[in-house]
Amino acid sequence: MSIRVSIITATYNSASTIEDTLKSVLGQTYQDIDYIVVDGGSKDATMDIVRRYEPLFEGRMRWISEKDDGIYDAMNKGIRMAQGDVVGIINSDDYFTSSDVLERMVAAFSNDDVSLDAVYGDIHFIRDGEPDRCIRYYSSKRFHPRWLRFGFMPAHPSFYARRTVFDEAGLYKTNYQIGSDYEMMVRLFRKQKIRAKYLPMDFVTMRTGGTSTRNVRSRLQLIKDDVRACRENGIYTNAAMISLKFLYKIFEWKWR
Repeated sequence: MSIRVSIITATYNSASTIEDTLKSVLGQTYQDIDYIVVDGGSKDATMDIVRRYEPLFEGRMRWISEKDDGIYDAMNKGIRMAQGDVVGIINSDDYFTSSDVLERMVAAFSNDDVSLDAVYGDIHFIRDGEPDRCIRYYSSKRFHPRWLRFGFMPAHPSFYARRTVFDEAGLYKTNYQIGSDYEMMVRLFRKQKIRAKYLPMDFVTMRTGGTSTRNVRSRLQLIKDDVRACRENGIYTNAAMISLKFLYKIFEWKWR
């Protein structure tokens, strides 16, 4: 029995990068997909590009374009629309690292029993215009739920879960400025106690410059959000403990 995968991309004024995302989804060797683009009412050519690619998906793409309350609200809209057995998110300035990412991810679910709730793996970062140069490699290999109190989580763009997981746990909280993806991981691993498996593979290529690392103010907000997420889900932590993750991240950068 085939596993259908719902892939969600939230967009807003993403004309400069969305084509790479669309191409990487379209180029996946695994074809049983339900691709959902949730646009926040872009003012640039984002939706022109989406409409141009839509026929190439041969009915496997759906989209909406309307005002939303930010990226987490857009993700929630996508999850509500999802018809697949497994759900994952790829951002509008990212793309799959290889054409067999979904095929290998689905194989992990297919080869396991129904008690496997989710899988996750690695991602890497590039600078825009230098696609062949990895400047930071984020591996989820050493992740364990006990490290959540220190701000560590699986690489969110590599996280794929059964749709029933979101049915039971709920959606992303939209009252977090930056850290709702982290709160979701804390909730799933701490409260829902999901059974997840690490896959030793590079899922996604990301461009640097995301919201959570844009400046010092963003980092401070992320620490605040992370502390709140742990406390709301019954994990003791504090700002000093969460800050340790930034020291660890130094070793992920490629200094060359």
